[in-house]
Amino acid sequence: MYKVHPTAIIKGDVDIGEDVEIGPYTVIEGNVSIGKGTKIGARVSIRGRVSIGEACRIYDGAIIGEEPQHLKYMGEESEVIIGKRVIIREYATIHRGTALDKLKTIVEDDVMLMAYAHVAHDCVVRKGVIMANCATLGGHVEVGEYAFIGGLSAVHQWARVGAYAMVGGLSGVSLDIPPYTRASGQHAHLYGINAIGLERRGFSKEVISILKRAYRILFRSSMIKSQAMELLLKEYGHYEEIKNLVAFIQNSKRGVARDAGKG
Repeated sequence: MYKVHPTAIIKGDVDIGEDVEIGPYTVIEGNVSIGKGTKIGARVSIRGRVSIGEACRIYDGAIIGEEPQHLKYMGEESEVIIGKRVIIREYATIHRGTALDKLKTIVEDDVMLMAYAHVAHDCVVRKGVIMANCATLGGHVEVGEYAFIGGLSAVHQWARVGAYAMVGGLSGVSLDIPPYTRASGQHAHLYGINAIGLERRGFSKEVISILKRAYRILFRSSMIKSQAMELLLKEYGHYEEIKNLVAFIQNSKRGVARDAGKG
């Protein structure tokens, strides 16, 4: 069984799982599925093609599945996919994808979107990400698992934030932020390895130490990037984290943020 407040409006092909609760004045319309145990607050709007996993918590005023804010969007059918145990706080917004990219916006398991956070069209937000209040992702952004994006920060469309990275509050991210690093600033620069965050996530002291060495070689030495990456793979390529770091930089299309000391 599930509970729907009598003032809520539900229209279309809506599949509601067991133990779901839907609060007052919430509107759900379209092709929507809501997983078991999910709780939806008051005045929430869920529209279009949306899939929400089990045990999510969606707070008052959140908007999920609305049309993307893109001038070339022509009404094509697209969707939002939300994983399990996702927390979506007050007035956060998640928009559907477009035909210009993958036709879907994805928020994976155990993500937390704090109040007024925005996930634009065609974004991929990986497992365990936290976006603080008013953090904003432009279209086509990818945020790696367990990354943290501080309050009032914005990530430019097509940019990437790597896994376990930390972006400080009031930052503007226009270039890729490598995994395991810390970044902040109006035009975000790098400030070393996110050591405290990595320690909290169970990374060993050995791995954190190797990542610090890798950072110095990549961003604070006189070596060009290609030589630095070749050296890292030769010396430390047996560490999965080093392979991930090098692969992220090699696959960058927008370019990678620079160390703060190098402006």
